[in-house]
Amino acid sequence: MKNLTLIIPTKNEVESLPIFLKELKNYKCKKMIVMQKEDIATFDKIKKIKNIQIVKQKRNGYGNALIEGIKATKTKYCCIINADGSMNPKYLKKMLKLCEKKDLIFTSRYQKPHGGSEDDDIVTSVGNFFFTLFGNLFFKLNISDILFTYILGKTKSFKKMKLSMHDFRICVELPIKAKRLKLEYECIPSFERVRIGGKKKVNPIKDGFLILTEMIRLFFK
Repeated sequence: MKNLTLIIPTKNEVESLPIFLKELKNYKCKKMIVMQKEDIATFDKIKKIKNIQIVKQKRNGYGNALIEGIKATKTKYCCIINADGSMNPKYLKKMLKLCEKKDLIFTSRYQKPHGGSEDDDIVTSVGNFFFTLFGNLFFKLNISDILFTYILGKTKSFKKMKLSMHDFRICVELPIKAKRLKLEYECIPSFERVRIGGKKKVNPIKDGFLILTEMIRLFFK
């Protein structure tokens, strides 16, 4: 796994990130924490941890964290994995193996037989269902969880997409641009764990509306 970098977007994860980094010690890959400059509390908790790279964001936002992390990656492969511990690293080995013949490996909480979630709720699951349906119908995607960003891929493929969305709209920008660039990808089931601490950063109404408008924009682009 030495050719893999974990891009870990972080925002106010003072409770969860130190615990999650302890779990990640078992994985011999590079760990890159991408965080906002203002998040001093989380930084103070992890600044003495060895063998991690800390990248301070130039611009705030979840999308910017991913974009800046991808740009800073130097290994052949990289993987987006959130700081709250909800994305289980046990899938990394399988994802990395599959990615030898693919550009990207997406994971899904809704793909049978082993997909599932301890953190999902009725609002997010219903919203995700319709966004995924919209994506598959109008963009001819072949995924079952369009809003889940536990994604591993070749770094050059991530960079080829030239991602630009600074917020949660990047969730739909990723698969749509991958499809339009004819990148080869696969979707596998993944079980989402309950987050270790902190609160969800997604606002279902506000971010849902932004995601919808982005999908409409991309459809007509």
